[in-house]
Amino acid sequence: MALGASLIIFAGTSAAGQEAAPAPQEQIEQPTEASVEPQPDATPEPVAPRPVPQTLDDLIPQSATDDAEGWAAQGADEVAGPVVPVEYPADEALDPSDPLFDIDGAIDSIAIPTPDPLTPDPDRPSFADIAAPDLIDLPELADVEVSDELTLAFPAEAGLFPEQDEFVARFRALSAIEALESDDDTVPQLAARARSDEALLSQMLRTYGYYDGEVVHQLSGGRRGFARGEEGEPEREVDNSPSVRFDVIPSVRYSFGTVDLGALDDLGAPDGSDLRDVFGIKPGDPLYADRIITQQAQLRLALGETGYPFATMDEPDLLIDHARQEGDLTLPVNPRGKYEFAEIASSDPAFLSNRHLQRIARFDPGDTYATSLQSDLRRAILATGLVSSVVITPRETVAPTDDQPGQLALDVEMERAPLRTISGAIGYGTEDGIKVEAGWEHRNLFPPEGALRLRGIVGTREQLASVTYRRNNFRDRDQILTIDAYASDIETDAVDARTVALRGAFERVSNLLFQKPLSWSVGAEALYTDERNRVISGIERPRQTYLIGALFGSATLDSSDDLLDPSEGFRLTGFLGPEVSRSIGTETFYLRAQVDGSMYHDVGPAVIAGRVRLATIQGAEAFEIAPSRRLYSGGGGSVRGYGYQAIGPLNDLGEPTGGASQVEVGVEARIQTGFLDGAVEVVPFFDAGSVSLGSTPDFRFVKYGAGVGIRYKTTFGPIRADLGVPLNPGPFDAPVVLYVSLGQAF
Repeated sequence: MALGASLIIFAGTSAAGQEAAPAPQEQIEQPTEASVEPQPDATPEPVAPRPVPQTLDDLIPQSATDDAEGWAAQGADEVAGPVVPVEYPADEALDPSDPLFDIDGAIDSIAIPTPDPLTPDPDRPSFADIAAPDLIDLPELADVEVSDELTLAFPAEAGLFPEQDEFVARFRALSAIEALESDDDTVPQLAARARSDEALLSQMLRTYGYYDGEVVHQLSGGRRGFARGEEGEPEREVDNSPSVRFDVIPSVRYSFGTVDLGALDDLGAPDGSDLRDVFGIKPGDPLYADRIITQQAQLRLALGETGYPFATMDEPDLLIDHARQEGDLTLPVNPRGKYEFAEIASSDPAFLSNRHLQRIARFDPGDTYATSLQSDLRRAILATGLVSSVVITPRETVAPTDDQPGQLALDVEMERAPLRTISGAIGYGTEDGIKVEAGWEHRNLFPPEGALRLRGIVGTREQLASVTYRRNNFRDRDQILTIDAYASDIETDAVDARTVALRGAFERVSNLLFQKPLSWSVGAEALYTDERNRVISGIERPRQTYLIGALFGSATLDSSDDLLDPSEGFRLTGFLGPEVSRSIGTETFYLRAQVDGSMYHDVGPAVIAGRVRLATIQGAEAFEIAPSRRLYSGGGGSVRGYGYQAIGPLNDLGEPTGGASQVEVGVEARIQTGFLDGAVEVVPFFDAGSVSLGSTPDFRFVKYGAGVGIRYKTTFGPIRADLGVPLNPGPFDAPVVLYVSLGQAF
């Protein structure tokens, strides 16, 4: 049987070794064992040629192409004819000893030449020299859930990633997934944003110096299915919302290698060492890319503050060496010489002269140049209100040498603003009645910064005409000289006075651009007033004239954080004003004194503010002082819930008579609401005040008021509306009083 199998294998092989197509349906007669045995005495007979297998043309006749369906319906015997067995002569049986069957011998006889060894390449390491990679164990991770669809995982061991909290906060602000609306978190959108966030996390790792860090993200969920309920209950639909998880593996944090600051390294002491210390990045420091930007800005600022206005600084270059796990920083800096201030050159000297600009500058010629001093001069020029734009350009006048700084001038280019202003207002108040006010002002009629203002008021209870001369930056920066002449006729519940006065003041005060920790004012006043006395003890007294001369001075300590809307700090103001009054041939000397204090504290959602006022007139009785110079309390800036000057002693007609001492306290909470982007505040408040006839408070007339107000914050300060209610009203007090004004109450 083994021979039969061999015959089948080699039956289709011709003597030439070419493979022939086997005849289909051909039957091969298997030789018997007897036919295989050799016949030594027999004469070999000639071998008959093997039948040639039929070709495809023999099997498929031409008639089949003419009638394919008919030919296909024929039987196999009809198409191919009878099977003719192939007979092989006995002497053609294959001999197992034939060399064709000696496979092992054939393989051994194949000679494969051994190749010559290759010459080693000195530029390429051998396999033996290549170290096997070190396999590290991944650290245990702890999850940080950023949102429902986003989770970050960081090394759980403390100290492996100390920047984790800052890293997460920064990622929240930049994440594309976090910016995805919850209604839009489909799987394709989430997958696309996950790829973006993966690149972001990798970049952030490099920003913090982890250049070998890895980020792996996994996207899961997002398929709808059905959960089988309990027996008898239908299946319910379940939505597995898609989510993303990022495994953040920082690896080793790189450090700064060499730090090259260009020509700054060659700058002599002490500027060179000081500026190098200002830069603050040294070899071995953690490689935080953000520090390069911040320290570059600090160095640029320090160069300008140290006297190097023309210094240049190219873009930084960071070369990462993964073998050393370090980054070499190159920041080309060229100081280009040190300079001092020289002159200030005005582009419009007839309008604002060089001398005046030098007066308001905070530096003198010969001082070391500083960028902040140049910026301060620009702000001071804008604060005059006389110009609409200012450009200051440093210009070299003397070049620096090795041992001497150079000198530079400041070219001030400015454009005039409109100088004349016409203003008007019409209003009505329950206490003031109708009031019409108009004004005209020229802010530089007497250069430099000499202003003239005309003002007039016509109203139900007040008429006024005034002329005011005002010079800003008088003799020095932020000093103001004011001379005011006015005539007025005022009639209120407390005062009925016709006055002519001349007042002068020299002061140093805060403004919106420069809030000062110390402000002061001194001045003098002379006035002639004709005033009506109120009914006292049922007797109406005639009008009385007073000739008054006064000196005054005040000082303010201010540590608050904002001039119009403070939230932290305190203010303390003291006032002294000695006066002499002559009336009916009698002279009276007295001293007016007042202390105002306020404090502000931010407690998060609200600002708690409180104030106190103490005032006294020493040296005279109340009836010896002109009614317009006495002390009163009540109103929007005093005790809310009461009318203007309505608190204190009253005559028989309920009219305030004023007093010689005053005490006021107030507290309010300015609560943020979030309305209109936080511009609206709700302010509950409580006030109390007392006015006494004597110079020492006796608290016989104490009034309390409470209420709630609204503040609307604008760019020029809050607009205030307070609704006050008197808690212990008198017979002449209204049940509710509304106050509208600009700025906080205190």
